Amino acid sequence: MIPLSILDLAPVCEGSDTTAAFANMLELAQHADALGYRRYWLAEHHNMPGIASAATAVLIGHVAGGTQRIRVGAGGIMLPNHAPLQVAEQFGTLASLYPDRIDLGLGRAPGTDQPTARALRRYFDSADQFPQDVRELLHYFEPVQPGQAVQAVPGGGLRVPTWILGSSLFGARMAASMGLPYAFASHFAPDSMDEALAVYRREFRPSATLKQPHAMLALNVVASDSEAESRRLFTSQQQSFVNLRRGRPGKIPAPIDDIEAFWEPHEKLGVERALACTVLGDPQQVADGIAAFVERHQPDELMLTANLYDHRARLRSFELAMHAWHARHAG
Repeated sequence: MIPLSILDLAPVCEGSDTTAAFANMLELAQHADALGYRRYWLAEHHNMPGIASAATAVLIGHVAGGTQRIRVGAGGIMLPNHAPLQVAEQFGTLASLYPDRIDLGLGRAPGTDQPTARALRRYFDSADQFPQDVRELLHYFEPVQPGQAVQAVPGGGLRVPTWILGSSLFGARMAASMGLPYAFASHFAPDSMDEALAVYRREFRPSATLKQPHAMLALNVVASDSEAESRRLFTSQQQSFVNLRRGRPGKIPAPIDDIEAFWEPHEKLGVERALACTVLGDPQQVADGIAAFVERHQPDELMLTANLYDHRARLRSFELAMHAWHARHAG
C-alpha cells in the first residue's frame, strides 16, 4: 500500500477569514496525523484571496508544533522568489526544531501573477538560475567545511530532505540529473504527467541521498456518502478555477447544485482538462479510483488535495479516503 499525504493551501472561504483558515489548517493537520497520512505539505502562493499559505515556512512551523508524527513541508517553496541562503536558514531552523519531520519541496514558478512576481523583486531575475540556486541551497545543507565563507546557521549538516516539484519535463530532467525525489503537479496540470514520469525514471542518476527514482503524484480526491454529494462539494473547486481564469480570483465559494449553469462550454473544457486527475464518490468509488490511478501511473507516493468550502466535509473526506484505502488493502 503506497502512502498517502495531503497538500493544503490553507483555503479561505467566502464569509470567513485567514484566522479561521489557519485554525482549520491545524485541525486538518492534526486529523491527518491521527489518520496515518505520511506528509502534510503547504504551497506558496501570493496575491490570491482564497489561499492563505503565502508565508509557507511560518505555517510549516505552526503545523509541526501542533502535530506529533506527520512530516510537514513545502509543496513547495517557489525558489526564484527567495535567496537560497534564506531558505536554507528557514528550513534549517524548522529541521532543528522538529528533527526528521521537515520536507522541502522546490518549484520554479512564481506562484502568482506577473505584477505580484515583480513586487516580490527576485523572480524575473532568478527564474533562469533555478538549477544553480537549487545546488547552492543544497550546498548549505552539507556539513560545513573549514574556511567556508558563507554557511547556513542553522542548516549546515542537516541535509533537509529536498524534492523538485514540477508540471513539465524541465523539473523531471532536473530531479533526475540531481538524484532527487520528484513531485508532479498532476492535480491541476496533468498534461505532461506520463511523459515527465517516463523521463524522470529513465534519466535518473543515483545520488548520495537517493539510490533509485522516487516519484509522487498529486490527486484531487473528494469522498462523501454518495457520488452526488461529492460532485456537489467539488463544485467549489471548479468555480474557483473558472473565477481565476476569468481574472476574478476570490475566496473559496460555496458549492452549487448546477455547475453547468455556472460555466461556459469552453470554460468547462478547460477546467475538466486541468482537473482530470480527480477521484470523486462514496468510499468504495474513491478506493477504486485511487487504485486505478496507482495501477496506471505507478507512483511511489500519492498526495491528495481538495479545496472544499465546508471544513467538516473536508475533514470527513480525507478520513473516508484513508479508511477506504486501508480497507481495500486489508481486504
